Amino acid sequence: MKAIVVSAALSLDGFLDDDRAERLVLSSPEDFAEVRSLRSEYDAILVGAETIRRDDPSLRGTGVQPRRVTLTRSGAISHEARFFAADGGDRSIVLAPHDAFAAVRERIGERAEVIPLERADARGIVAALERRGISSLFVEGGARVLTMFLSAGLFTHLRLSIAPFFLGAHGRARFVEPASFRHDKDRRLHLLAVRTLGNCAVLDFENTDDALR
Repeated sequence: MKAIVVSAALSLDGFLDDDRAERLVLSSPEDFAEVRSLRSEYDAILVGAETIRRDDPSLRGTGVQPRRVTLTRSGAISHEARFFAADGGDRSIVLAPHDAFAAVRERIGERAEVIPLERADARGIVAALERRGISSLFVEGGARVLTMFLSAGLFTHLRLSIAPFFLGAHGRARFVEPASFRHDKDRRLHLLAVRTLGNCAVLDFENTDDALR
């Protein structure tokens, strides 16, 4: 792929979500507007199925709409989810591990293009999408998907938006799960910029490794 951007909004203590039923808003309006604009620069946008179940995000850009992509073993996604909404372009893509493909395809039906993964990791996801002509990807979460790409070092840029509050005991999902990460204290990302968007601090990092080889 030409580019893979990993993007996340988190609290000061590193959470993506809280334990309440309603959707947690971490981004400022200015930050969210920039994310929507960035989405339209990429061929596809990837989120995990749990993010769809909890937040029902639209995943829309401001211009050309990227293909929506998710990863699931169960296929348990509401048929009314905005993930499946028709935008006049190609259908959304549902990726499923090879051993769960038949069950997921039966459950999803014709609402999306269901694709089997030869390997259910970041490189398997990228390979499956490249075979569909997708050459750039915007990865938005949740924690499992973020950890897949970040631990493998399979990204060109990382964009973090930090909300100015703590979740503490109400924190539910950390930014990343425990894993062995390619970028540790001896192999650091390059910090490109620190910006303010509304009341959020936005950090832009570049992966200077040969990430996509």
